[in-house]
Amino acid sequence: MEAIVERCCGLDVHKDVVVACVLIGSADRRACKEIRTYGTTTGELEELRDWLLQVGCTHVGMESTGVYWVPVYAVLEGHFELIVGNAAHMKNVPGRKTDVKDAQWIAELIRFGLIRKSFVPPKWQRALRDLTRYRRKLVEAQASERNRLQRLLETCNVKLASVASDVFGKSGREILRALIKGEASPQQMAELSRGRLRNKVTGLVQALRGNVEAHHRFMLEIQLDRVEDIEANIAVVDGKIDEAIAPHRAVFERLMTIPGVDRVAAVTIIAELGVDMSVFPTVAHAAAWVGVCPGNNESAGKRMRQQKRRGNVHLCTALVQAAMAASRTKDTYLKARFWTIAGRAGKKRAAVAIAHSILKAVYEMLKASVNYKDLGGDYLDRFLNRRAEQRLVHRLRSMGYDVRPKIVGSEAS
Repeated sequence: MEAIVERCCGLDVHKDVVVACVLIGSADRRACKEIRTYGTTTGELEELRDWLLQVGCTHVGMESTGVYWVPVYAVLEGHFELIVGNAAHMKNVPGRKTDVKDAQWIAELIRFGLIRKSFVPPKWQRALRDLTRYRRKLVEAQASERNRLQRLLETCNVKLASVASDVFGKSGREILRALIKGEASPQQMAELSRGRLRNKVTGLVQALRGNVEAHHRFMLEIQLDRVEDIEANIAVVDGKIDEAIAPHRAVFERLMTIPGVDRVAAVTIIAELGVDMSVFPTVAHAAAWVGVCPGNNESAGKRMRQQKRRGNVHLCTALVQAAMAASRTKDTYLKARFWTIAGRAGKKRAAVAIAHSILKAVYEMLKASVNYKDLGGDYLDRFLNRRAEQRLVHRLRSMGYDVRPKIVGSEAS
């Protein structure tokens, strides 16, 4: 095997220590090896960077384990060809394992070009990722707190969720605040309802007759305050996301023309996938990276049933949610295809398939800077009818008939 990098470094990164192994030597001779150990504070990482620059290192590689590689990458970025590899692809053969040997193994893989680089987005995209992923955590925390509050209401035998479609709507919150104060009767609380909920006042009176004690009111107040605090935090994060997405507003608006893709999905696509599709050789590579394509499980020439691949869970979730939303749109190709697949494979598999279709559309739109063009809800019917016509005509011609298809009522043949 021939070396392709003359000066490279392998880093074995941990929480408090980084072991660096530098290999220097041309392809036709044995490389010289030097090993040093550094801490992980910013000053010590800068010392590591200065040393690597001093010895003329051009390529630096490390494993993408945990988050410990991120600060190392940030300090070295812009000075070297950085290679962040999948730890599963860089695992050494079984045997005695030390930090020094791990660093040396990584350096040798880099020297011979055996590490496939993982996709590390640019700085602006990493910042946007942090915001969108934190927003998702806030939404999950909000949902958990809402579930706790509704569970507590059920414990008190307050059946508000059975009557009101949205417990946390304007009417629901006023009723909850009155319930927390404990001064209003069920009739008085029911009169706080607004809109269509006013038609259910009788049912509300019965639903609000529960056994609410002092400690229940105390817990309800804390939980409702937490829900509203998280909502305020989400609003602040949304403002920061709008600022971060401003340079890519045109791409953002173009993505929202895809059926099922709303503001959150469009921002997540830009944050996770980016706007430069040149990092993915083909759309199939992008689909495999996201995890919306089938896995491979073949043995003895037989293909076994296999679940979808593991990939970027944040983008995969957003695309599946967009697919479910697309299934409820009116007269669109994605809706027609969703229900066609769902009829034979179920809604879950259909959602993943439509997520794959959305990703392919996103890839082509970003790569060629074109707008989304929907094929229409009747596209599949027209396509299947055309195939059926071709098949039947071919069959009749093979039997010796001279067939010329003609649409009834038209002059053209």
